[in-house]
Amino acid sequence: MELHSNLSVKAQHDYKIVISAISGDQKAYEELFKRYKDAIYYMLLKMVNNKVDAEDLTFEAFGKAFRNLKQYSPKFAFSTWLFKIASNNCIDFLRKRRNNTVSIDGSERDDSERSYVMTLVSDGLNPEQTIVKEQEAKIMRQKVSLLKERYRRLVELRYFKEYSYEEIADELSLPLGTVKAQLFRARELLFKSLQNSEIKLEWAKVI
Repeated sequence: MELHSNLSVKAQHDYKIVISAISGDQKAYEELFKRYKDAIYYMLLKMVNNKVDAEDLTFEAFGKAFRNLKQYSPKFAFSTWLFKIASNNCIDFLRKRRNNTVSIDGSERDDSERSYVMTLVSDGLNPEQTIVKEQEAKIMRQKVSLLKERYRRLVELRYFKEYSYEEIADELSLPLGTVKAQLFRARELLFKSLQNSEIKLEWAKVI
């Protein structure tokens, strides 16, 4: 890929890091992640208004970007390309969440002709989501065994046993803030170990 003169100094620097990453430099991936993780997170937080979902979607976005890094074109800044991936992925997430909502339009109306609408949220996974979840769990178990004990235990409770943050805090007798902070670190470590995996993931709730 040739460097385009229309890129800013910052974008040209990013491009050099991208080239290093494509060449197999693991530190380059880490540098890109550190440069943009906060900006991506806060953008997604505004879109979903949920910290946990925003954290998960942040890792998803980087996973998809790194997996398709060779498709990046330096005609545009890497940050523009990354933010586009993150926003599109978030839109897909919101669309799927809406699709799991069943609306029941009641026929009862009052004197003002107002419709009463009951909204029920489906907690079940569709078949595709079930398959993806099984694949993710299998891959994660292979990588989780390499984590330090405190991180491994947190991941097992959160993603294998599907404990809530509060339940994990009670189980391990840890402050809630500590649980969230250590889980975020555990996800970072898993992300680094999975980012160059040949196995293609959807990265939905993987880390």
